Amino acid sequence: MSMGFDKEIFKKSVLFNMKNVFRKTVDEATPEQMYQAVAYAVKDVIIDEWIATHKAYEDQDVKTLYYLSMEFLMGRALGNNIISIMAQPEVKEVLEELGFDLNTIEDQEPDPALGNGGLGRLAACFLDSLATLGYPAYGCGIRYRYGMFKQKIEGGFQVEIPDDWLKNGYPFELRRAEYATEVKFGGYVSTIRENGRERFIQEGYQSVLAVPYDMPIVGYGNNVVNTLRIWDAQAINTFSLDSFDRGDYQKAVEQENLAKTIVEVLYPNDNHYAGKELRLKQQYFFISASVQRAVMKYMEKHEDIHKFFEKTVFQLNDTHPTVAVPELMRILLDDYSLSWDEAWEITTKTCAYTNHTIMSEALEKWPIELFSRLLPRIYQIVEEINRRFQQKIMEMYPGNQEKLRKMSIVYDGQVRMANLAIVGGFSVNGVARLHTEILKNQELKDFYQMMPEKFNNKTNGITQRRFLLHGNPLLAEWVTRKIGNDWITNLPHIHRLAIYADDPRCQQEFMDIKYQNKVRLAKYIKEHNGIDVDPRSMFDVQVKRLHEYKRQLMNILHVMYLYNQLKDNPNLDMVPRTFLFGAKAAAGYERAKLTIKLINAVADVINNDRSIGGKIKVVFIEDYKVSNAEIIFAAADVSEQISTASKEASGTGNMKFMLNGALTLGTMDGANVEIVEEVGAENAFIFGMSSDEVIRYENEGGYYPMEIFNNNYEIRRVLMQLINGYYSPQNPELFRDIYNSLLNTQSSDRADTYFILKDLPSYAEAQCRIDQAYRDEAWWAKAAILNVASSGKFTSDRTIEEYVKDIWHLEKVKVELEEV
Repeated sequence: MSMGFDKEIFKKSVLFNMKNVFRKTVDEATPEQMYQAVAYAVKDVIIDEWIATHKAYEDQDVKTLYYLSMEFLMGRALGNNIISIMAQPEVKEVLEELGFDLNTIEDQEPDPALGNGGLGRLAACFLDSLATLGYPAYGCGIRYRYGMFKQKIEGGFQVEIPDDWLKNGYPFELRRAEYATEVKFGGYVSTIRENGRERFIQEGYQSVLAVPYDMPIVGYGNNVVNTLRIWDAQAINTFSLDSFDRGDYQKAVEQENLAKTIVEVLYPNDNHYAGKELRLKQQYFFISASVQRAVMKYMEKHEDIHKFFEKTVFQLNDTHPTVAVPELMRILLDDYSLSWDEAWEITTKTCAYTNHTIMSEALEKWPIELFSRLLPRIYQIVEEINRRFQQKIMEMYPGNQEKLRKMSIVYDGQVRMANLAIVGGFSVNGVARLHTEILKNQELKDFYQMMPEKFNNKTNGITQRRFLLHGNPLLAEWVTRKIGNDWITNLPHIHRLAIYADDPRCQQEFMDIKYQNKVRLAKYIKEHNGIDVDPRSMFDVQVKRLHEYKRQLMNILHVMYLYNQLKDNPNLDMVPRTFLFGAKAAAGYERAKLTIKLINAVADVINNDRSIGGKIKVVFIEDYKVSNAEIIFAAADVSEQISTASKEASGTGNMKFMLNGALTLGTMDGANVEIVEEVGAENAFIFGMSSDEVIRYENEGGYYPMEIFNNNYEIRRVLMQLINGYYSPQNPELFRDIYNSLLNTQSSDRADTYFILKDLPSYAEAQCRIDQAYRDEAWWAKAAILNVASSGKFTSDRTIEEYVKDIWHLEKVKVELEEV
């Protein structure tokens, strides 16, 4: 039982909130209103810890991490917060006494739409671990009004609708208007001479007010509450009466519209100029506000700005926050009148960069014309950083134009953000061992040769508190019964489960839990998709952002192949299989959206074909997000991690599946390599080309998908079904683009970029092995238990401890609550 949690006080708090917020008694309350009342009551418990935490940080004058990220995919807060204050049994009882069910109340909470995929979910796991380990940290991001989008499937197509997650207010946030900060865009820079030196002043600009909203990040059972600070944009002069009186109504609200658009949606479609401009505005908006506030906070307690880096570290989560480098320079040069060398020393000792992608097209580059117009002073600073760095390159590599071409920050009319992040910081890390090696030997080879001391690896991790303790309570209770509960804060202890892997009784218990989780997911699918799936079938799952390199297409092509086998031989001896997909495609990513349509078209045909006796079902789960992910991971038998080797930096879904006892079907890519190392190749299903083979084909050519098409009847049959109307009788040409992407007969070197046809036979063979293995329930249960037992390395707690030791150098803080 929680030490500081008083059940009766909590109950009174809920009733008080219901009366004061909704003017209702509990008997009249809707579940949504009850959620709000309970959330405010939980927040009330948390606030004391929140205040005490920040007082401890100030009293001890600790070094603080600012984790700068465009995305934080937090998931619902209520259930997680109740678990973290160790009050779940009591809250459950209170609600039952009031006639409500905790699960129903939790389901009322919208997922905060502050992220999109792995990058944002990783940031959320990191914040959870930082608080649980007691390290001083802020997450800094944007308070998106509509997030990415809510995904609806209509006629098999993805339709994006706004995700209005704030429409009923969000009880866990606090508006902190006292920390509002001005952020400037556009205009021009003028120079004045003052005390014998030049001063730069931005003039003729438009500006918005960045207003922070703080969300509590509750450590598990340790009284520590850190902060996620998300910035909202407001107009500085909301309404121009003067313009309105002159009849210029557009001008009257111009300021307000500028502010609104900055925080409207996550990652606006940037395949056109306006989208690019808005995205850069978003990046500078939250970075400028966060960096300005960090400097102000430091100066409230310290006199010497030169020692800023001793108390502050900025971690740039991918290239999106890279403007932190020139923004910190701007503040030090223009507001504190430091010399260039002084400012550069502070900046390069404060900033550290995490690289999340190997694919060079994903490394951000901005057109100079746009960058300089939107951020004129920042652009001047970037140009000077570039000039000095180019000088350094030429000193080290005289006359080497190739080095200049690859390493310059400003080149070919573009500002290259990854190069700026590497030059402007003291650390560059990849997110899985294989990924970091590829960066050092391929994509960032020149930088690694020039400054090897900056490079290090930090394999990603996930928080077991959300993805096992909260997401899979049945398995969590079972694990605790077997080995005690210290795995909650020390996941490597879960290896003690391994001794139960051979025990027939434990195997049976484990498979029963898996079955109950499958029943729970089947119920969710029936409610949301109207499809009946058999929880006794094997659940084969691929859930993640939809991108060609993640190869959802290969998965569905294999389903089409399997269906052909069944049509040829309805008595085919196969384990009944439910193929589950969940994915959002970026709004402007047409081929990804077409792949979603293909999955749904195949599902329509297969799920309505009685002749195959229900041996295959295909389900596309709409609007994949953290809250339904928790249900999906718990129910999965097979974890599809099938990216083209060398393309997935790490992956974290692979870790969540493993923790929940699913077996990995994957390529040797990203963190799969380390997962297989931990659990043993015999307890996973590995297929496909290695990263070295893929890279060799990319560099030397020699792959001709047409040869496979010509020589493999089964593959040819599947591909022809894309264009002969088999899955789209009304429009046989619908999937022509997918067909072309695989074969591109006009230009074979641009065909099948992600080697889908090359790996498809190997993938099909691995799927056959899975079919055989699943028939032996004892073997499968043992392998699944060993996957859970081997997941200890993949906790974000371990990742954070490595960041702290090698990069951040933070100190743990103990928070004592004062007795009331």
